[in-house]
Amino acid sequence: MNGMDVQTKYWDAVAATKTFAHPVPMQTFLDSVPVDARILDYGCGYGRTCSEFVTNGYRHVVGVDISAGMIARGGTLFPNLDLRRFDGASLPFADDMFDICTLLAVLTCIPTDAGQRAVMSEIRRVLRPGGILYVSDYPLQPDSRNQDRYQEFKDEFGVFGVFRLPDGGIVRHHDRRWVHELLSPFDVLNEGSAEVHTMNGNAARIFQIMARKR
Repeated sequence: MNGMDVQTKYWDAVAATKTFAHPVPMQTFLDSVPVDARILDYGCGYGRTCSEFVTNGYRHVVGVDISAGMIARGGTLFPNLDLRRFDGASLPFADDMFDICTLLAVLTCIPTDAGQRAVMSEIRRVLRPGGILYVSDYPLQPDSRNQDRYQEFKDEFGVFGVFRLPDGGIVRHHDRRWVHELLSPFDVLNEGSAEVHTMNGNAARIFQIMARKR
């Protein structure tokens, strides 16, 4: 991963101000996943998703994030959670350790193909065979505001859909074919979409995919 994929300074700088809103299909998990399942929230931010799992009775939930600022905010908001800072490259866990991994609006923060492949490789390593990966993220948006910035930054970053935010972060919206290529080591169980607001308050469409490790 290069510096564009691990934007620690950016996320520390905005840790106190960003709000994340991707929904978690909690009833789906409750219907099919026992409360003693081992759950990893990769890119946990300030712990919103981890808190939702714990509130619903899950007992073994761990969140990891590159931002010390986000982890500190989570410690204040949710002092009962197990939130850990990591280097963004290697997860500090053994192979096949987790039953579930959630990845909510994380790929958007890792702009390069190589960086995203590395994330998927690590997630696959720590998920047990048959473990579930839940991904929620941004496809390419059709509106003119987004299309204009895809065009503006395509030469600089070399990928249509990567762009720089006004406050300095570099993010990516995704061609769905690329997403399915990333998930090729998994079996897709279901796929849907939803409307959300981004961390900067803009309306956006997201994709949500549940997949099983082969």
